[in-house]
Amino acid sequence: MSKKDNSSASFSRFGYIMVAAGAAIGLGNIWKFPYVAYGDGGGTFLLVYCVFAVLLGQPGVMIETAIGRHSRANAVDAYGKINKKWSFIGVINTVCTAMIDFYYMIVSGYVVKYAIAYLTGARFGADKAAYYNAFISDPIEPLIYGFAVIAITSIILGFGITDKVEKICKVILPALLILLIICGIWALVISPNAMEGLKWYLLPDFSKLNTTTLADACMQVLFSVGIGWAIFITLGASISDDKNLRSDSTWVVICDSAIAILAGFVIIPSVVGSGAEMASGPSLVFLAMTSIFEQFPGGNIIGLFFFMSLVFAVFSTAFTILEIPIMVVREKFNTGSWAAVIITSSIIFIGGVFASLSQGSGLLSGVMIPWIDFGGIHHYNIYDWIDCFTGYVLLPGGTLLTSFFVSYVWGFDNLSKELEKGGGRPVSKWDRFTIQICIPILTLVVILHAFGLF
Repeated sequence: MSKKDNSSASFSRFGYIMVAAGAAIGLGNIWKFPYVAYGDGGGTFLLVYCVFAVLLGQPGVMIETAIGRHSRANAVDAYGKINKKWSFIGVINTVCTAMIDFYYMIVSGYVVKYAIAYLTGARFGADKAAYYNAFISDPIEPLIYGFAVIAITSIILGFGITDKVEKICKVILPALLILLIICGIWALVISPNAMEGLKWYLLPDFSKLNTTTLADACMQVLFSVGIGWAIFITLGASISDDKNLRSDSTWVVICDSAIAILAGFVIIPSVVGSGAEMASGPSLVFLAMTSIFEQFPGGNIIGLFFFMSLVFAVFSTAFTILEIPIMVVREKFNTGSWAAVIITSSIIFIGGVFASLSQGSGLLSGVMIPWIDFGGIHHYNIYDWIDCFTGYVLLPGGTLLTSFFVSYVWGFDNLSKELEKGGGRPVSKWDRFTIQICIPILTLVVILHAFGLF
């Protein structure tokens, strides 16, 4: 949106909640949340996640949105308008989101590929891993699908985020919710042992609680809710002063977390009920779920429903996480809307090429980048290194700095004035506790864990 749009355009309340929730849902909620929950103790992880969503998620969304509405600017200038010396936080957030875009758009292309395969009745063969690895290792086909995702998203954004994306997300989010519920009920009815998976997912076993569970739960809240991406700063710039930020932030966290929890409700009972191994990352969806759907009566139909719901999640996030760097380019370099879209999308696609070619046995799969921590030196391919750097350093780091910025630079008095607009309550002792104490501690847990100190 243009600078003029920032000051005049505004989401409806329902539209904002749908756009803000949709912006953060994406692949992190539907494929990452279930495998992390399974690997970290099922019900134990779920309980810790819910607690951290309250301590980290809600206050994180609230303060980012307040900064955005107060400043009416892009992610970089939002901090700079309050204090010029602190614009670097917005730079960190924007760089983080742009780097996530590199691999997000490529993996989104995988989702589109599989949705089309189910739609056309394609077969994945007896060896699902061979099919998947052949696809991701191909130097051209993944890039075609990734380019399609970027192109569609860019064209829609080129016509303005407020009046287009709000309308789309009002349909996408309810549809996604319905599709996930259908998939979950189908899995419980069809799979004979699915209830065992459901018990694993819902019932905590505190013997499985450890520091990794705590760190992963913090990390998942950042991804699932969308804190540290500048998502809520960017969207906050278009929220009118008559909206209650506290209430809306709570609803955004509820919607985001509900989708993540529903995804686990679909996937974990399905995998456990089928006797399949729980994998990590993209292979969870593209290997395990395709194998499971093949065993179901009418599995091709439920597979289509599942991957179509994932397509909805892909685009609900893509609209905003691509808009964030586009908005910065447009306002910082004073370009036209379409010029900013083309420049930003081209950079994202070029980064995506490197991420794609490093997957499987791709052309750049042998290029390894060092990661240094207190346990020694590790090496990751381009895709994994970007994922680790953004997820375990930039996201929590930006969130930590934002909590410090609000607490000691902007100040709680100014935050209170923003929260009181729209009939909201001023800053409370609970707010101070979560912003000054909880957010710094939990984000430091993630960073220290990434470098082998926790």
